[in-house]
Amino acid sequence: MSSDFLFATVVNLGINLVYTVVALIVAVVALVWVDKKMMPSISFEDELRKGNIAVAIFASSVMLFVALIVTFGFKG
Repeated sequence: MSSDFLFATVVNLGINLVYTVVALIVAVVALVWVDKKMMPSISFEDELRKGNIAVAIFASSVMLFVALIVTFGFKG
């Protein structure tokens, strides 16, 4: 393997890692915003501690869809 190919692979891996981290951060911020602004009477953290599976599914789906939107926005 040539060093150019290895360098390009490492750079590509780094760029994808940055995309992933940014998408995760945006997804968590969006989930907190949804929790605080749109559903002020429901606390996701308290419901998760009680074992509410529906809240866990909702929170994970919000994070997944926001991460997908951010990722597609970066790839242009």
